[in-house]
Amino acid sequence: MAIADSKSNKNVDQLNSFLRGERSAVEAYRKALGQIQDGPVRSQLQSCLESHQKRVEALVGRISSLGGTPSEGSGPWGVVTGALQAAAGAFSEKTAIATLESGEDHGLADYKRDIQELPVDLRGLVTSELLPAQEFTHARMSELKRAFKD
Repeated sequence: MAIADSKSNKNVDQLNSFLRGERSAVEAYRKALGQIQDGPVRSQLQSCLESHQKRVEALVGRISSLGGTPSEGSGPWGVVTGALQAAAGAFSEKTAIATLESGEDHGLADYKRDIQELPVDLRGLVTSELLPAQEFTHARMSELKRAFKD
């Protein structure tokens, strides 16, 4: 029983790590939407925000179903992202987009690096739902970042 509990706790810890990253992304996109006026760019950001919110909901549901307590905050990355986004308010849309794209890079790397730490049933959540959504939002921010370079 202790071994099963230990594995379950490890799984919940890993999912909570993903959850903190997703909460951080939600915070960052909300802040960016508060400063970006361009309609098409706002539309892209809103779409990414909604994607991250869905991932938060999926992770909260799975953690709860495992008997765990979902993390409420965004953790250390959220603090950094918040500081960067606050500073970005004094800069340009280009800086805000670059900051969001950097966060997307971080999230994508986290999922790819940590997926193997999960048992097959939880790995399925990541491979079928979370990672494809992360790849999508990452691609959107990379495209926007490239568009601002032109």
